[in-house]
Amino acid sequence: MKHKLNKETAKDRAKLKEMGITHILNATASEEDLHGKISSREEYYRGMNITYYNVPAVDEVWFDISEYLFPAAEFIHKAISNPENKVLVHCIHGVSRSSTLVLAYLMIHHNMMVEDAIDHVTDVRWIGPNMCFLNQLTVLNSDLLMQRKLQLTKQLGKY
Repeated sequence: MKHKLNKETAKDRAKLKEMGITHILNATASEEDLHGKISSREEYYRGMNITYYNVPAVDEVWFDISEYLFPAAEFIHKAISNPENKVLVHCIHGVSRSSTLVLAYLMIHHNMMVEDAIDHVTDVRWIGPNMCFLNQLTVLNSDLLMQRKLQLTKQLGKY
C-alpha cells in the first residue's frame, strides 16, 4: 500500500505504528506549525519508541540546507543500518525539503550521482526540490566526486 509521506502521515500516530516507523526526520522549521494544535515535534512521539531528528529547513530559495545534508544522511544511514528500522522523512508536502535530504543520503551513502539519485527516487514517487536545493545538491555532487577522486588517487599511490 502506498502512503503519502507528508505532515499528515507524521501526525497520524496510529498510521506510524501500523507502518512500523521507528525514526522520524522532520524537515520543517520550528516556527512552522504543522498541525494546528498538534505538534510533530519530538514530544508528540513520546511513548512510541520513535527516534526523532529535526532539520529546521524552510522551503525558500534563500535557505541554505547544505549544512544539514551530512547530519541528516547520517541519521538515515544509522537508522536503516538495522533492517528492522523504518524511517519517515517528511516536511509539509513531502516534495522539496524531505526529498532533498533523501537525495543527499543516496549521494553520500550509496555513491550516487545527483542525477541517478533523482531518477532512483522519481521511480517511486514525484519530487520537486526547489532550485536552490538542487543547486546545493549539485555542489554536494561535485564535492563528493572530488573526495572520491582523491581517495582513488591515494589508493593507487599505495601500489
